Amino acid sequence: MSKQSSATNDLRISRVQRTLRWFEEDIPLLNMRVKELSPERQESAKKFAAAVIEQTRAELKRLLQTADFQNEDVPKEALRKEGRYHQARDAFDPAEPPCEPAD
Repeated sequence: MSKQSSATNDLRISRVQRTLRWFEEDIPLLNMRVKELSPERQESAKKFAAAVIEQTRAELKRLLQTADFQNEDVPKEALRKEGRYHQARDAFDPAEPPCEPAD
């Protein structure tokens, strides 16, 4: 794999990780923004946010698997030294609900 291809993939992984973190950190603010809405609209907004977070997690997982597949012939320790080994797949639990339950 070329260094440019690796750098591009690393950049994508970094962007998706940052986006996922932003979405997850926004949940309490989302709950505040929707509390004046009807219960149906609150539920709809929270389901939409949960779906976006789920899609973002799936994209991150796909990118990490692609990076692992492309680098499987390179020892992980060598990738760590180059800053190209990502352990973000352990940073989130897909089974964990992305938002707090509606009141």
